[in-house]
Amino acid sequence: MKDSLNGAWQTLVVRGALAVVFGLVAMIWPTTTAAALAILWGFWALADGIGNLAQATRPGPGGMRVAAALMGVIALVAAFFAIFSPAVTAVALTWILGIWLIVRGVMELALSFSDRRTAPRGLMLLGAAIDFLLGVLFVANPGAGVVGIAFVLGLTALAWGAVFVTLGLMLRKQGSDAVASGPAVPHGPTPA
Repeated sequence: MKDSLNGAWQTLVVRGALAVVFGLVAMIWPTTTAAALAILWGFWALADGIGNLAQATRPGPGGMRVAAALMGVIALVAAFFAIFSPAVTAVALTWILGIWLIVRGVMELALSFSDRRTAPRGLMLLGAAIDFLLGVLFVANPGAGVVGIAFVLGLTALAWGAVFVTLGLMLRKQGSDAVASGPAVPHGPTPA
């Protein structure tokens, strides 16, 4: 049991420390972080595009093969832009996120007046307003939106890192307390 507690707390502390480092880097250099995330997304899109094109060459219904080929080409174009122009890609993704938030805010507003059983209307209106305002901010200035997203991502990683380190250290203390108390000694008669 001591070995399993040892490994568990150490894993939590290492994960937490890595998250803290990532969070600090993302907060100090949010533009670089956003570009790096766009590049990573680009490599994922590249793999997805190649996979779709491979799927298009396999036997199957013609419509499905054409759709796979079309999705593959679109993914390859997106991958090209993300890998070779990550700043533009990050800004474009932020713009798309902004439009989505605006649409979501409008839908939540309509839902808050159409169905009284879902949630308290005040909370629905607040959620709709937050989504709509964030969407407008992202669309109006997608460059700052990218920096904001990267900063929030870094802040979130920093917070979770601190939680993991704290949990790991608590688990370590719990394990050392269990070892210090020693194994339980059975009470009663001893067998002969």
